Amino acid sequence: MDFYDLKNAFLVGVFMAFMIGPVFFMLLKTSILKGARAAIAFDVGVILGDISFMLIAYFGSRSLLIKIKDDPRLFLIGGFVLVIYGLITFFDKKNKKENQVPEVTLSATNNYLKLLIKGFFLNFINIGVLAFWLGLIVVIGPTYDMNPKYLFWYFATVILGYALTDLAKILLAKQLKKKLTALVIYRIKRGMGVLLIVFGAALMLKSFIPKDKIDNLLNILIA
Repeated sequence: MDFYDLKNAFLVGVFMAFMIGPVFFMLLKTSILKGARAAIAFDVGVILGDISFMLIAYFGSRSLLIKIKDDPRLFLIGGFVLVIYGLITFFDKKNKKENQVPEVTLSATNNYLKLLIKGFFLNFINIGVLAFWLGLIVVIGPTYDMNPKYLFWYFATVILGYALTDLAKILLAKQLKKKLTALVIYRIKRGMGVLLIVFGAALMLKSFIPKDKIDNLLNILIA
């Protein structure tokens, strides 16, 4: 694995951190009301939820991926999952209106363990997160021949990008809250939905186009 692969993994993590949803709003809210330490405790729980989903997706699909890793239809499956997730993100309107930040009752004294657990479960109940990790593993796994070492460093870098971006969000929570109007949130979600759809569609095409041609095209697009 080279710097180019790690850079792409880091950017995936940054992208994930800006997926608009309940976790995004709760992170900002916790930072504003309880401070950076409380928000970090909450975010640790969120990240543990992501790691849990990642492990479920990996071990749940590993045997299948090993058997069909050289089958181009694998890209069709992974791309389809990402397209569906992108469509759900694009058409989700539950945060289009103002004051859609999920409410939670926090104690007067910060209970970091409680915040960590809330972060974990708020993320873990979102089945869309599992779908995202599953789609990513289906696409990335065969690229590295399901090598555990390479996959570990790839997804560790994804988590690093996610965590650092969340840390920036925590420190800039008050400024972000002022700028995140309902219209801005709606446009961000639709934009990210479009990106997921385009990326998923490109992967689906990879199952029909000869490998050398599609690899050259993808290298040009992400260079």
